[in-house]
Amino acid sequence: MKILGIGNALVDVILFLENDDLLTFFSLPRGSMQLVDAEKALRVEEAARSCRKHMASGGSAANTIHGLAQLGMETTFIGTVGRDPFGEFFGNDLRDCQIKPALSLSSTSTGRAISLVSPGGERTFATYLGAAVELSANQVDAKIFCENDHLHLEGYLVPNQELVEKALEQAGRLGMTVSLDLASYNVVEANLGFLKHIISKYKPIVFANEEEARVFTGMADPGKSLEVFASLCDTAIVKTGAKGSLICHEGEKHTVDAIPVNCMDTTGAGDLYASGYLYGYINGLKPDICGRIGSLLAGKVIEEAGAKIRNEVWENIREMIKKGL
Repeated sequence: MKILGIGNALVDVILFLENDDLLTFFSLPRGSMQLVDAEKALRVEEAARSCRKHMASGGSAANTIHGLAQLGMETTFIGTVGRDPFGEFFGNDLRDCQIKPALSLSSTSTGRAISLVSPGGERTFATYLGAAVELSANQVDAKIFCENDHLHLEGYLVPNQELVEKALEQAGRLGMTVSLDLASYNVVEANLGFLKHIISKYKPIVFANEEEARVFTGMADPGKSLEVFASLCDTAIVKTGAKGSLICHEGEKHTVDAIPVNCMDTTGAGDLYASGYLYGYINGLKPDICGRIGSLLAGKVIEEAGAKIRNEVWENIREMIKKGL
């Protein structure tokens, strides 16, 4: 099966903070995703110039597609980048990872996700969308959709309701399976009505962390949140951090433990969990096995700086999956 991802094409700028003073100064709630303009993005980067820094291509859906490509799946990614070195970097990274780029070019500069990593690994995003925000419903190309079997969307696209609905409608007409990662609690809060509409109508596989699930359902207990999601769609996953994840597939519930790790940076943990789960799902594995592959990838990526896993670690991951974990 071939997988199509649609999302914000962003270059990750990962900055490791010594404390949370910078978050307070710029009014960035710890653990949130805040949209910023070009000026504020530059001010944040300048204020953190003494911090350890790492750069990589990113964006939630792109990270998930990267993970699936590393597991041997055929993948395509739709997004918009600028005609600048960042945009060139993003496209080259996709091609280097055997991902088919379907990128439109803009005169606006390429977007970037400034990931501010607190001591302990929790990340806060100051995101300058740049050219990424110019992704439009016109890029829902029927030809590209016809070439793929599964559609993965990131929650950060949800404010662009026309794009999201058109993509889901196109996927539905073609009989594609669909998944949606809710991505951020404040995005969920601001778009709650629309999210409930598309989840109940199109019934994607839903990925949510505890906070996103709480905002969506009003339930503090992730198990209760899972039941609400399961009433709307066939498959739902609530990720519970170091405790693992809760899965409900067609009414059948599973609890999957996280793997023991030495956490460096939680950037990309949810995205790579989705890679692992979707790999298992697409290959017809049982939900608990899908969750175990998701936990494996999430655990491995948080031992790295940024949302990418080193090639030698991927070799080990593929071997573990081949042997049944």
